[in-house]
Amino acid sequence: MFKMIKGYMFLFIVVAMALVFAGCGAAENTKPSTNTNASTDAPAQGTTEPSTEPLETVELTISAAASLTDALTEIQTAYQANNPNIQLSFNFGASGALQQQIEQGAPADLFLSAAVKNMTALVDKQLIDTNEQVNLLKNELVVVIPADGKTAIENVNDLTKAEVKTVAIGIPESVPAGNYAKEALTKAKLWDTLQAKSVQAKDVRQVLQYVETGNADAGFVYKTDALTSDKVKLAFAVDASTYKTIQYPIGIVKASKHTKEAKDFYTYLQTQEALDVFIKYGFSVPN
Repeated sequence: MFKMIKGYMFLFIVVAMALVFAGCGAAENTKPSTNTNASTDAPAQGTTEPSTEPLETVELTISAAASLTDALTEIQTAYQANNPNIQLSFNFGASGALQQQIEQGAPADLFLSAAVKNMTALVDKQLIDTNEQVNLLKNELVVVIPADGKTAIENVNDLTKAEVKTVAIGIPESVPAGNYAKEALTKAKLWDTLQAKSVQAKDVRQVLQYVETGNADAGFVYKTDALTSDKVKLAFAVDASTYKTIQYPIGIVKASKHTKEAKDFYTYLQTQEALDVFIKYGFSVPN
């Protein structure tokens, strides 16, 4: 009898222990899951992380009169430093030729002309909005001679001297500086007289080059061009009353694919910071 009771007690103990262990296992299974592989840096639901992707580079094409080369090159460096996603690409040339390129569909976002008539032509053809163009700068017409030139040239009449063999002038039909020179010479009744000794250039910078290299004894350029070279010297300033006021309008081309960026640069060129650079190179600002 004692052995039987002892056996029942042993069986009771075994069953009780089994129930205890089962309870512990169930308790462990109710604990919240902790996934050690889950990222602790994941953003909370409903929030977004700021984008770290670089801004897309936008290339602006600016068709500009050749006489603006030095000033715009300096402005380009400063503007791109503060706007790293903007790449300025300049197409320098004669204003008339640039006008024709835009008329023929050549890509351009902005146009800077050395004559109002070229801008007006594009406005009239609705290629530039009249409300998005403005006269930005002014310039003066001068005559330069080689730095080592010995012939005394003090006015347009001196260009008829026998010692002056060649006079360089921009093609009047496409180069504003050439057209201004033709106006001045026509008013002085010297245009026909000087035809025999004149050589025409594709833009005002080529006129300057002809005089620098001695291939011309004198040349009609802008004051700003004369200031850029130590290979020429200013002979005289052409009488401003003999030609139209030299103005440089700037306008946004309607066909631009980057209108916002074009407007930003258009606005920047009218700031005092940019105008100071133009003034540094000899331009003046309209009143």
